[in-house]
Amino acid sequence: MNGAAAPADEPAEDPVVPRRSADPVELFAAASAGERGALARLLSMVERGGEPSRAVARIAYRSDPPYTVGLTGAPGAGKSTMCDRLITEARRGWSADGALEPVDQIAVLAIDPTSPFSGGAILGDRIRMQDHATDASVFIRSMATRGHLGGLSLAVPDALRVLGAAGMPVVLVETVGVGQMEVEVASACDTTVVVVTPGWGDSLQANKAGLLEVADLFVINKADRPGVEEARRDLRQMLELSAPGDWRTPIVETVGTDGRGVADLWAEIARHRAFLAESGQLERRRSTRLAEELRRVLSARLEARIETLVSRPAFAEALRAVASGTIDPYDAAERILAEAGTE
Repeated sequence: MNGAAAPADEPAEDPVVPRRSADPVELFAAASAGERGALARLLSMVERGGEPSRAVARIAYRSDPPYTVGLTGAPGAGKSTMCDRLITEARRGWSADGALEPVDQIAVLAIDPTSPFSGGAILGDRIRMQDHATDASVFIRSMATRGHLGGLSLAVPDALRVLGAAGMPVVLVETVGVGQMEVEVASACDTTVVVVTPGWGDSLQANKAGLLEVADLFVINKADRPGVEEARRDLRQMLELSAPGDWRTPIVETVGTDGRGVADLWAEIARHRAFLAESGQLERRRSTRLAEELRRVLSARLEARIETLVSRPAFAEALRAVASGTIDPYDAAERILAEAGTE
């Protein structure tokens, strides 16, 4: 994609997909050739859900997933600025064995599960990542579920697969907060980075949010402020209470605004990636996530089927029977399912 321009007397290849094309095959071909508009359109199809999203998924899941790094933490912790700095480090160096070799392509997926229409995440993230917004090797996208069957929990894995199939080997996933949905999204990544700040609050709040369970690395950002030692102490106490494992969760101090410590953070991410690959945990984690994704797809499809069943006359009849005391709700449900099974 970044090769030399074609000579003036030879027409350059045009990877641009037809403007109104909705063919996933054409869109993937164009996206793999570097057409960012085609990649954006594929992700929009995933967000909207329905049959177009399924058509995209059928192609995307034929490819290996990218290596994903999730960043979560309270609003204001500096995650977007951290993403910007990590892009710079990634472009300098990365490899599976921990050696830092340059990453040719990298994507950022900024997740906003609360506001599908406001576009608030788009403006904030792209302003903070403006150093890379025009870099042809960097793709930045804000995402909120709009119509995907199963919501954000299914749209995000599909989007990550799309990015991998389009040639992105590494994707940074930034969440907007530390609620249950954000923790689930971040923990669906290969490496999960939890960003805190000095004065971030007591360890009980972090434990309630599930951060201790999902963190592969802790980052104390804005480490030029007072309270760093207290934050480190709290994190250490939390980690001491957790079950011991082969991976010891590191705590890295950074100052995102000027980049201090970010190289150390990227080195720890690379080290964790190497650990997962060498120990076989990367394959096991991905297998577990695939099983969970399939379970969620099944759950969502059954939920959709239930909505269809409750709109039928058989449901109203069963409801009247329960109300009159003729049968109980369990027998009524069995009757509805049995009738549906004969169709």
